[in-house]
Amino acid sequence: MLDQGIRQAILELRRRGQSLRAIAHALHVSRPAVRRVLRHGSAEVPRLERPEKALDHRDEILRLLRECEGSFMRVHEELSQTGLELSYPALTAFCRRHGIGQVPKVPAGQYDFAPGEEMQHDTSPHAIHLGGRMRGAHIAGLVLHYSRMLFFQLYPQFRRLECKAFLTEGARYMDGVCARCLIDNTHVVVLKGTGRDMIPVPEMAAFAERLGFTFVAHAVGDANRSGGIERMLRFIQRGFLPGRRFTDWADANRQARAWCDRVNARPKRHLKATPRELFAVEHPALRRLPRWIPEPYLIHSRLVDVEGYIHLHTNHYSVPSALIGRRLEVRETPDRVVIYEGPREITVHDREVEPRYRYIFKPEHRPPRGQGGKGHDRAPFPEEQALLRLLPEIPTYLDGLKRRGKLQTTLAMRQLLRMAREYPREPLLTAIQTAAQYGLYDLGRLERMVLRGIATTYFQLPGAVDPPPGDADDEPTARRAPATPQEPAPAPDSREPA
Repeated sequence: MLDQGIRQAILELRRRGQSLRAIAHALHVSRPAVRRVLRHGSAEVPRLERPEKALDHRDEILRLLRECEGSFMRVHEELSQTGLELSYPALTAFCRRHGIGQVPKVPAGQYDFAPGEEMQHDTSPHAIHLGGRMRGAHIAGLVLHYSRMLFFQLYPQFRRLECKAFLTEGARYMDGVCARCLIDNTHVVVLKGTGRDMIPVPEMAAFAERLGFTFVAHAVGDANRSGGIERMLRFIQRGFLPGRRFTDWADANRQARAWCDRVNARPKRHLKATPRELFAVEHPALRRLPRWIPEPYLIHSRLVDVEGYIHLHTNHYSVPSALIGRRLEVRETPDRVVIYEGPREITVHDREVEPRYRYIFKPEHRPPRGQGGKGHDRAPFPEEQALLRLLPEIPTYLDGLKRRGKLQTTLAMRQLLRMAREYPREPLLTAIQTAAQYGLYDLGRLERMVLRGIATTYFQLPGAVDPPPGDADDEPTARRAPATPQEPAPAPDSREPA
């Protein structure tokens, strides 16, 4: 069938007086075709009027379409069972011509933005080869709408910490940000509402304000609005992931960054330039980053367990053993776990990206073997400090008392402090020196030795004589007065050292 241009040319040549043979030869068409066009007298292409088999069954097709829930394949099966000889393409063509079961198509159009006006961010879950096996990963992408500059990273999970870390890295890669960042209605950023009514989480709104942009969301179901980032995510899925192997997450992100550098320097047919060349135009319009960008982190409160570890996402991080039982502040950054006691930083660990039930230990958090023990790392007790002020000669005995004493350290210090305040200094020091010499740390026996020394030194009666040589006391340095009827002599203690 001749098109409208050929028909117009036939009519024009005929008005100029050309013969049928000359017109057919000039336009490379047959003379019968020229005669038909001249007979029709119009350049409009006539429509073929063909009978439609399905026209007589239109009402039945509408009924079956409702019963079969809009499935044309089921409608065709039902019509075939009734004996109607109609092919499936003929059925769908009939329905398209008559608007049966069809949704009117609306032109999608395109969105044009000035340089530095909008960037788009979204995530997409995929499976990757990581560490020798398939793992689930979230691909987070950021694209500048004007220049099509692309940046993406891979994460095992995507929370607000990863979102802030990714957008910070993306802003540094672009050396600036656009005025607004388009997102879908993700719970990571959205507090409530959708589209124009979206209200971001205050934490994320403050983060965006610090970098100099604002979050906006497209309407639910309006995927064309975020077509820039959606197209880039499909491009990553088809052009980056197939056949790639990664050793760990750091290796995956290094390869992703290198791939972005190559893709951004590659010419794009629909742009007639490379994204790098267009970025040179867009870069002056971007908003400059602040001089200092704080590292994003999440705050946790954790209690140090009896083993000297804090728990974070099933992993265990060691702290100094002196902090066992204390509640500490844990700041989780993308790469580190920083532990604080109040405003002071205690220790820093490399963060485990995934929950693996691992123990991360630092040797300096445990004392060397033989130097630990009860109270070794603690500050001196108040009673101990008072004892050293009263008796500065006994620090060695106090150390042995804390290690080998039968009583609790606090109770032992209090009992010894009472003795230092109640008894004279010289008999007490003499008894302590003797006890230290023989390794005696029973304070009951020490007090009996002090009392015997006091009895022989401070309570001698007038006219007392020395005891016979065979009646010496158990203590090597102490002497006692002979017994009198008023005060019987104490019985010797067989447990004292000879």
